[in-house]
Amino acid sequence: MRYRPLVSLLPSAFGLNDARADRRTAGIAARLVMRRAGFLLLAALGLSACSSPSIDGELYVDKAPEFRLERFFDGRIKAWGIVQDRSGNLVQRFEADIIGSLNDGTLTLDETFRYAFGDGPEKRVWTITKDGENGYDGSAGDIAGPAAGTAYGNAMFWGYEMDLPVGDDSYRVTFEDWIWAFDQKTIVNRSYVKKFGLVFAEVTIFMQKMSGDPAEDTE
Repeated sequence: MRYRPLVSLLPSAFGLNDARADRRTAGIAARLVMRRAGFLLLAALGLSACSSPSIDGELYVDKAPEFRLERFFDGRIKAWGIVQDRSGNLVQRFEADIIGSLNDGTLTLDETFRYAFGDGPEKRVWTITKDGENGYDGSAGDIAGPAAGTAYGNAMFWGYEMDLPVGDDSYRVTFEDWIWAFDQKTIVNRSYVKKFGLVFAEVTIFMQKMSGDPAEDTE
């Protein structure tokens, strides 16, 4: 069987032959097909991704211990993380070493990543400044546009966009990070990676503040 392009099937689909299918009829048919195609695309996305969680930062304003980005990340940080796809399957596991320094109100985070499997950036340098009492602005070389965050007592929201390379192309996705503090030396970071407003991957990272001397840290 020889398959024809979808547009060429429009006249016969509406009971018309090619000679009788004027431009107006073909235009109406094309719009109907495009609407149906758009609906099918949205349905497919809904089946292959999850809706974004609705996290209310105000619930953590009075919770302890208080988390302050500039306080926790001023020094050496060790991180362990995993990436899961929309089905919950593990697709990446990594470790990171972070060196943070606070100078004249600007926090610089020098991050180095190592992957057990999967690919990802090996280096990232964040530059972060305060924006009011509880706000933060940031930038990094592989981040598209500015990042913005808000502290909520025990928790913090951090959001940004990134162009993820896939083969010869790249896709812009949104990261919505939520951080919670266990104590003054331990935090957990949950990242929801979104496209078209739907979550298709999740990242979980545990971070621990190290001592000033690497020899004093217990492996």
